[in-house]
Amino acid sequence: MAAKTEPAAAAASGLAGEMEVEAYRRLFPLAFLERHLGESVRPDARRPSEARPTTVALGAVSSAHGSALIRLGDTAMLASVKLEVMSPPAESPDEGSVAVEFHMPPICSPLVRPGRPTDVAPVISKALEDVLISSGMLDLKELCLISGKASWLAYLDIYCLNADGSLFDAALISAVAAFTHLEIPLVSVGDDGRVFTVGGNEGKNKFELVNREKRKLILGDIPFSLTCALHKDSILADPTSEEESILETYVTVVVDSSDRIVSIQKLGGAVISMAAIKECVSLAKERRRKLREILTDSVQAMEVDQTD
Repeated sequence: MAAKTEPAAAAASGLAGEMEVEAYRRLFPLAFLERHLGESVRPDARRPSEARPTTVALGAVSSAHGSALIRLGDTAMLASVKLEVMSPPAESPDEGSVAVEFHMPPICSPLVRPGRPTDVAPVISKALEDVLISSGMLDLKELCLISGKASWLAYLDIYCLNADGSLFDAALISAVAAFTHLEIPLVSVGDDGRVFTVGGNEGKNKFELVNREKRKLILGDIPFSLTCALHKDSILADPTSEEESILETYVTVVVDSSDRIVSIQKLGGAVISMAAIKECVSLAKERRRKLREILTDSVQAMEVDQTD
């Protein structure tokens, strides 16, 4: 009889131990994190310098001209690009435009309330637009159709489906992936001078086309970013939302495909050393190479699916 109760007692003891650990984690989150960092490991078993697993799925939205679904750990983003014909501004008659909107619906986090826009969404929208242009990835002249008459307005919408930290990094990956997948549609000019998109083989034969075939958008140096949380002597790459809620100092480094620094942004906390910044830059360059491989593999997988 005693032998039968031993496993049950052990299970109860283990459950009690787990409850104590979880209670300690909730009551003393910083101390809990510091105990892990003392052993060079994080609560989710990653090394301090290790980013979370990342996946990219291209063509997630069939109604968009370009789209991608990405996952960065438990953070998930859906990006779509829709093109519309517009009249270019007088000061740049041979350029198109890009409009970026980052959305955080209530489903992405319990901290987001229905009907109450988040403060971070417009900040990420503006930062994304700045990086996509300043990095040289998007050449607005590539979006010109007829100089002085018609150009493309690219609407980039990014929806945060689950917010578990490093939102800007995940949003930038999804934006880059969506523009990589983007296919510029065919257009024609009507008798009234209006430029419109043409779809299907019937449209090809019926209208005189401005662009003879669909094409990919030519991209320049592609930017990727890495956000690091800093605490004492530790640098935590790609922090989760739990880690972000505990720590106060963050550095986001954006580098392009030539490893040039596009931007460095520090948020909150105390003054940090130049050595820490250099380490963040080094981690960002390493991360950039890994993300480039992931994106390339996704493009190749999509091409294989299309040929099957």
